[in-house]
Amino acid sequence: MNRSLKEIKTPSLILELGRVRSNAARIKNVAHSNKTRLRPHIKTHKCIQVARIQTEGFDGAITVSTLAEARAFAANGFSDITYAVPIEPGKFSTASEIFRSGVKLNLLTDDLATAKALDEAAGTAGTPFDVFVKIDCGTHRVGVEPDSEMAIMIPRFISDAKNINFAGILTHAGHSYDAKTVEEIKAVARHERDVMVEHAAKLRGMGIEVPTVSIGSTPTMNHIDHLEGIDEIRPGNYIFFDNFQATLGSCSFEDTALTVLSAVIHRDITHRKIVIDAGGIAMSKDRGPVGLDPTCGYGRVLDLEGNDTGMRLTSLSQEHGVITDEDDGWLNKLKVGDRLRILANHSCMTAAQHTHYNVLENGEIVDRWEIHRGW
Repeated sequence: MNRSLKEIKTPSLILELGRVRSNAARIKNVAHSNKTRLRPHIKTHKCIQVARIQTEGFDGAITVSTLAEARAFAANGFSDITYAVPIEPGKFSTASEIFRSGVKLNLLTDDLATAKALDEAAGTAGTPFDVFVKIDCGTHRVGVEPDSEMAIMIPRFISDAKNINFAGILTHAGHSYDAKTVEEIKAVARHERDVMVEHAAKLRGMGIEVPTVSIGSTPTMNHIDHLEGIDEIRPGNYIFFDNFQATLGSCSFEDTALTVLSAVIHRDITHRKIVIDAGGIAMSKDRGPVGLDPTCGYGRVLDLEGNDTGMRLTSLSQEHGVITDEDDGWLNKLKVGDRLRILANHSCMTAAQHTHYNVLENGEIVDRWEIHRGW
């Protein structure tokens, strides 16, 4: 039976289905028009139903950030999965277990010693993984610098290895989130693409076959001019977007699909504040786009219909969120028990705090979709 937002317990996630479908269609069009494979990153939502919307019309390939995600999605029919975090020896056995279940599980490394250990372990386990080499295109989190010796040595070793296969090169322009303007995002997008195309050409010139060149963050894939030389894109956050992405210019606020439904639990006229039951555990404590909007707080406060109130979630403790109302407009309208919706700074982090989505369509909750968490 369909329910209204007033019937849903708080705090809870509200997922606007129409916006999810629209966001999925936008990136599908980018992939189709550039003739690239789409392998969306499902860490944003960790939800089977959302992944099916993302991959409809494609081959069902996905990207994950945990082996628990890989296991859950494999159990629900997804059989081509890239685990896009550098593998370490403590996870070899779990990866082998997933591989032996019939899943094409692609791994990632940026470390020569680990590649050698993985080759030996794969030989023992009988699990000939396809392995990407992670290239650092400017984020400086993980990956090898494209002009470094290891950017040649690791692909060459994997290509020549007996028990693992060289899948290609992979990168993520995470530094696109640090851009201040759309023009800066466009520059990062071009650099991400060009660095990888050039490095693939270098490896091929040395006789190393590069089956796949894989790139893609949400900001760069929403602003790329072309993807010539790229085989695969892996954006993730685009399916929901969030306050950060909208402030950054990756999307409009009308594209954001995920909010946290909360209830007013306290009003303080003297200090001009409203307290809600969505604290740090419900929202996460991601500081969001403070470089672009110093007043962003922990999210934008919307009314029950999803309209921006102009207020921000200014502070969080474990189960309490504080909203400051400087002009007393909403403070005078609201009473304890009234509902508000919070557009989170980072939808991926916020979604991971919850067990399920309440799916909103045409103003009513029409379904409940599970979130598969864990490592």
